Amino acid sequence: MRRSADIVVIGSGAAGLSAALGLAATRNILLVSAGSGSTPWAQGGIAAAYGDDDPFDHAHDTEIAGAGFCDPRNVRALVEEGPQRLAELIALGARFDRDSDGSLSRTLEGGHDRHRVVHAGGDASGAEVHRALHQAVQLAGVRTVTGRAVGLIKSGSGHIAGVLVEEDADVSQIDARAVVLATGGIGNAYLASTNPSTVRGDGIALALQAGASLVDMEFVQFHPTALFTGDSTGQLPLVTEAVRGEGAVLRDLRGRRIMTDVHPRADLAPRDIVARAIESTMRRDGCEHVWLDARSIPEDTIRRRFPTVLASCRRIGVDMLSEPIPVAPAEHFLCGGIRTNRDGATDVPGLYAVGEAAGGGVHGANRLASNSLLEGLVFGRRVATALTLDLPAESYGQPSWLTLGEDREPDRIRAILTEHAGIRRDGAGLQTALDELESAGDGPLATVARTVVAAAITREDSRGCHWRSDHPRTDERWNRHLVIRLDEEGRPAVRQLLHSAAT
Repeated sequence: MRRSADIVVIGSGAAGLSAALGLAATRNILLVSAGSGSTPWAQGGIAAAYGDDDPFDHAHDTEIAGAGFCDPRNVRALVEEGPQRLAELIALGARFDRDSDGSLSRTLEGGHDRHRVVHAGGDASGAEVHRALHQAVQLAGVRTVTGRAVGLIKSGSGHIAGVLVEEDADVSQIDARAVVLATGGIGNAYLASTNPSTVRGDGIALALQAGASLVDMEFVQFHPTALFTGDSTGQLPLVTEAVRGEGAVLRDLRGRRIMTDVHPRADLAPRDIVARAIESTMRRDGCEHVWLDARSIPEDTIRRRFPTVLASCRRIGVDMLSEPIPVAPAEHFLCGGIRTNRDGATDVPGLYAVGEAAGGGVHGANRLASNSLLEGLVFGRRVATALTLDLPAESYGQPSWLTLGEDREPDRIRAILTEHAGIRRDGAGLQTALDELESAGDGPLATVARTVVAAAITREDSRGCHWRSDHPRTDERWNRHLVIRLDEEGRPAVRQLLHSAAT
């Protein structure tokens, strides 16, 4: 089957839906969806300088969490445009929680200096954001194809000219003048993640294969508090950071607080710091989890604010009202990705990226809590605006088809990345991972695993969510971004850019 569109948007999470919605009135759009991505699973909410909050303060917290590695121009776009995107989402019918006076309820999460995270359904924010955007896209008449993107089409002139989509057992071709990758992160490249199984780096692998650059792939964020279910593989339930924002504290198995002497903000320190503290505690005590003690939070607050967490805990036989919750870190978010400018353009003409798949520098070395949905809204709209104003010209020349390869032993790839490129890393382990991944095939899991390891072994310092036990300090000589492209043999080659030249 062969179709055509002005623009194909691949991915139907917050970023993809926002881009498609912004383009629907002016362009012929086709949305490719292999599932709803990570958006419906997001619990915390949307961080935005709404009401009496100051965008400057939000930017300050974002840059601190990002370990001084954020692109300040993109951060400024995020915090200044965010409140308007939130207001538009509310106008579309998104139902956020409100206080008794009718104002938006706002909560506190790690890394924030004030209550600025708006939420829906207590801890079901992502599901409500997705519902509102999906409904709006349907009402706008956007055509949708259910399937998985398995290839890009590149014209003889070097422009992206379309996409190949696997629908059931067939592969169809969609000709287009631009393709927007909103395919999410790389969660399924690890044994345990908060992401669904469909999130495995397909878009990132396709972009790299098409000649695009990746940036900052070593910065993989682990959420400190995934629910420990006894099975440490697959998608794990999230225990939102907002539980700690309401007063819950982390304790070791003896009941001693973990974060008190680690950081001035204690349990509300940035995620990388909390995740490392938990990992160190687990390593010290030889245990598989720690405790999150929420028993100080009033019962009515838990029932109102955290119904999803409460239900998840009860499914494994834990009552968070009367006993602590077993938690452990799990892969959560890729802070790098496909290198883009502020409007989502990659260095391949006609190819754009947005959301977690994109590495626009807004998160730096570590994402601030609840900035991910905001990123999807803001930069989804920026991509749409750019393509509304300037749709790439018709491409020419004999096209070539760039398709995803096959992963050999996917579970082995996940195990390698988990063991050697998790929260704690060192040069010897990363070299072992590089060697073992040589025979892992050329599918998306192997491709993104190699890029993470190649960047992590190159960066010989520690910052944000990249921590090298053999180089435990931040070294200003490494105040530079790592850019990856494929070499002539199809392997990731790393080069360095000065910090100011990140995007």
